[in-house]
Amino acid sequence: MSFTYGDIRDALADRRGFLSTAGIDYKAIVAASQVHASNVVCVSEKDKGRGALSADTAIPDTDALITNVKRLPLAVFTADCLPVFLYDPFQKVIGIVHAGWRGSKDKISVKAVQLMCDKFHCSPENLLLGFGPALRSCCYEVGREFKNYFPEGIIEKGNRMYCDLSGINRRQLLDSGIKEKNISDSGNCTSCKNFKYFSFRKEGDSSGRMISVIMLK
Repeated sequence: MSFTYGDIRDALADRRGFLSTAGIDYKAIVAASQVHASNVVCVSEKDKGRGALSADTAIPDTDALITNVKRLPLAVFTADCLPVFLYDPFQKVIGIVHAGWRGSKDKISVKAVQLMCDKFHCSPENLLLGFGPALRSCCYEVGREFKNYFPEGIIEKGNRMYCDLSGINRRQLLDSGIKEKNISDSGNCTSCKNFKYFSFRKEGDSSGRMISVIMLK
């Protein structure tokens, strides 16, 4: 699904085929030029199509998007990082987050929630969240320095350290006022199920990217 990673020859056709099954116009998606940071952007109708047909038109230096515009699909691309879907059914606002370890260290998911609250008067307790496939603690081996980044998000097995990326984001979001019952997690590990999902950790530079999309009807 990516224009820049993996085998990109059929990326546009793949997007068109996949998104059409959900009734989404592939030419309308808004995508960001992800940099593993924590910038969140509120997009409007004028942003429709940015990153849809070319990586050059994507919103720069951004890893999360929010909007209240109907029929404006927001997209992020992942291959181990955690895609986080956000939806306020009362204010009719959506968001999508690309949460890698660097963005999670800077609480990007919480920043997306905060911007939804600031811009559209959302209440954290009303938000519904979903976690997509990502590298899980079973496979996400990291260095000991990660204990400094995430004191409560690192699992030790023997002499090895493993990062619980979804657990870290869950804890941060719960602390920000999200209700536990409103968080849904696919539980899928991109490395364990590499036959089904792309995994940069497992495939290296040849890895493609999955697309995660959310849209208000």
